[in-house]
Amino acid sequence: METEKRFLVDVGMAGLPFPVSVISKKNPEGQQTIAKISISARIMKEFEAKWIDKFIKIAHSHMDKIGTKTLRTNILDYLNYLNASTVKIDFDYPFFAEKLTPVSNEKCLVSYQCTYSGKVSRIEKEPKTIFKISIPVLTTYPISDIKEKSSLFAQTSIVDVEIEPEKDIFPEEMISIVDKHALSPVYSFLTEEDQNFLIKKLHTEKKTSVVMLDEIKEELSLIKDISWYRLKCSNYGILHSYHTIISTEKSMWVPFSTQDE
Repeated sequence: METEKRFLVDVGMAGLPFPVSVISKKNPEGQQTIAKISISARIMKEFEAKWIDKFIKIAHSHMDKIGTKTLRTNILDYLNYLNASTVKIDFDYPFFAEKLTPVSNEKCLVSYQCTYSGKVSRIEKEPKTIFKISIPVLTTYPISDIKEKSSLFAQTSIVDVEIEPEKDIFPEEMISIVDKHALSPVYSFLTEEDQNFLIKKLHTEKKTSVVMLDEIKEELSLIKDISWYRLKCSNYGILHSYHTIISTEKSMWVPFSTQDE
């Protein structure tokens, strides 16, 4: 019997819809959205029958703004209340950023999928938080040749940015960095004037996803409040049924700009 009590089991719940307030640079009080909450814990087998009720109870007590500080504190409640050895929490939610179109300066809202994760163990009692955001942009299809008239054409690239922040890093900051280094951001609305501008830009300027990711990596490396980052870029060309992937992270020292796409 004593051996069974020492046996550890992984339990969890996934996909619980929950109204939350997430950190936003534009909205100091937080942006209201709906998150899907997933929680997993390694607990003693004797607690197995009660884990779901405890997860739900703690989730309802933490309806405050999702951020590095709050998640670092809240996750310790799960660890202690469940008598767990490790706990991991994921908040998956859409974040809406207001953008201005490139020429007419019309306002539009663009949705970005985010994940805020926290993990803690009894051995390493300092919680670890990871923020991930997926940012769609446009880049140049790699075989396009700028020397050939009208031969340049674009592809959709989705940049996944994962960071381990020392303090709150706003989603708008990551969106701004990626948009700045892309051939073009994406918009939910464009006037005819904006469309003509972007069509001309996509056919006359070149920025591959390899060069873009290299530039993003360089900028992230200069932000002292980010202790670790990972970048992944998925490219969806119109000529193929598959998509290509390139990735890098802070520990990788080889510059992307020296590689072929």
